[in-house]
Amino acid sequence: MVAITPAAAFVTPMSALIIGLIAGVCCYFMVAKVKNVFGYDDSLDAFGVHGAGGMIGAILTGIFATSSINPIYHDAQGKVLRSGVVDGNWGQLLNRCVAIAVAWVIAICGTLIILKVVDVLVGLRVSAADEVQGLDVSQHGEEGYYWELSAS
Repeated sequence: MVAITPAAAFVTPMSALIIGLIAGVCCYFMVAKVKNVFGYDDSLDAFGVHGAGGMIGAILTGIFATSSINPIYHDAQGKVLRSGVVDGNWGQLLNRCVAIAVAWVIAICGTLIILKVVDVLVGLRVSAADEVQGLDVSQHGEEGYYWELSAS
């Protein structure tokens, strides 16, 4: 879903299937392999699925977009212009790669600023004792899970 969303109004059904197949394989690889190699903390696999899938979808939209599905681009005379690489417009692929790079820079800088502000105001980590006790108890004052087994 995340990979086809940017392309939904611009690609043929067969291109949508290809985008889904490529994105599915890449997202699985990100979640199952890359996360373990780098050891980053992503318990919900948000980056592996949404980050990687979104980037793949954006790039593949630049490749598979076609003016026969959505004639969105026109010149000054109203003539329909080519949309993506399959139409012969390689510039769209470059535009999408630049947009992804800009999004990365904004996301990284914004995240670093937010992390620094949070660290200064309240800290980023709980104490080791809180981790051992469990964050449900130490931070929320209640058990999140009931682990005792009843003797029946």
